[in-house]
Amino acid sequence: MVENSLPMRRLTARSAVLSVLLGAHPAQAPAAAIVHLATELGLHESTVRAALTRMVSAGDLERDEATYRLTPRLLKRQKLQDLAIDPILRPYDGDWRLAIVTTGAEAAADRTLLRESLQANKFGEIREGVWGRPDNLTTAQIAAAHRLTYVTGRPDDPEELATRLFQPADWADIATKLLAALDAADAMRDRLEVAAAVVRHILHDPILPAEFLPQPWPGADLRRAYRDFRTEFTAFATTYVP
Repeated sequence: MVENSLPMRRLTARSAVLSVLLGAHPAQAPAAAIVHLATELGLHESTVRAALTRMVSAGDLERDEATYRLTPRLLKRQKLQDLAIDPILRPYDGDWRLAIVTTGAEAAADRTLLRESLQANKFGEIREGVWGRPDNLTTAQIAAAHRLTYVTGRPDDPEELATRLFQPADWADIATKLLAALDAADAMRDRLEVAAAVVRHILHDPILPAEFLPQPWPGADLRRAYRDFRTEFTAFATTYVP
């Protein structure tokens, strides 16, 4: 039984399809393979086919004859997922990178897009319009970056700021529980549900320098466990998909 405090979601046809394609490179698969694999996970064929149709209509998938692939919007999500699992780090020398919003946006959707993009790139909001993080991480493309001005600086108390912005101890606590849940899960459907929660949690890892992290830090272990599961799931899919 998985603890209620963990960020678990019940496996649905849509989440099964996304789990398969977000973990695939290239992010595409034949319809027959997707349906066959989903039924092996305990989902009904009609439910999966209906989900595929809805996902095309919603702009999640593109269909080319009998093959489904992720749309560019979800390919961006896959890229962020890949970077979170294998982050590109740079040596940390004490500097922080600040992203200051210097140009306003009239539409609420644009403001939301910028906020979500900064969060996806592991920036924390210091105050309204001012975001920052330790400068140890290569930043992916930020939406509406023309509205930002970047500044490098050093906080008076970087440890306090890192704790306040990113709450690393809370992240570590959930990561440790997810590792235990993945180890305890037996059926592939249960393991896929836990693994999906694992990768969502990895996406929220602030990827801080070691001096700001509680010890022991489970980040590397969680990534290793997810990579191992991905290998296991690929073998499972190869076995059951014609």
